[in-house]
Amino acid sequence: MPPRTQSLSTVNWADKARAGSTLRRVQRLSGLPTAHRILGIDPGLHRTGYGVIEMRGVEASSASGAITPRSARLAPHLIEGGVLRARAGDPFPKRLQSLYDGLVDVLREHAPDAVVIEDLFSTYSHPRSAILMAHARGVLMLAAQQVEVPVHSFLPNEVKQVVAGNGHATKVQIQNAVRVRLSLNAVPNPPDVADALAIALCFAMRQSSP
Repeated sequence: MPPRTQSLSTVNWADKARAGSTLRRVQRLSGLPTAHRILGIDPGLHRTGYGVIEMRGVEASSASGAITPRSARLAPHLIEGGVLRARAGDPFPKRLQSLYDGLVDVLREHAPDAVVIEDLFSTYSHPRSAILMAHARGVLMLAAQQVEVPVHSFLPNEVKQVVAGNGHATKVQIQNAVRVRLSLNAVPNPPDVADALAIALCFAMRQSSP
């Protein structure tokens, strides 16, 4: 087992298309049962980050200061974060097997209600890297599907916008945003883990959108 540890132009049209896609995704998520335990995955060929969060009830004071059942809300709590590693010297099929086996172990241990994996860019400058990444992403999605856990995906810029408020946030900004949203004492490291937790947080925030 591997160690875990823009005129009326193209710009405006593209912005509207992205907004429409986001709206459709929010509407789709709002029609599904609420996922309380969420597993986020940041896929990689050598190192795949994962993060498990759980939405738990937190009492909140109403306008009058009284705590009532209707003023309760769900807040994310960290369960576990780590990395699935594949040996760089192994043949490519063996590396895929290592990532698959590692995620199967995580799924069995934490039994998430939903798996959320980062989507691929549509503009990779190195097509071969994109194809290899797609293989890794595919086996990770298969591991979730085989235990019948719903699989969702978000593009990196949407995750950054939702979690950090900036669609072009840096790795450090994402780490700090995750630390704040999960009330952690320190930023999650390595960045792969922070990215995976951000993906899970994005799903949690989208599913709770009105």
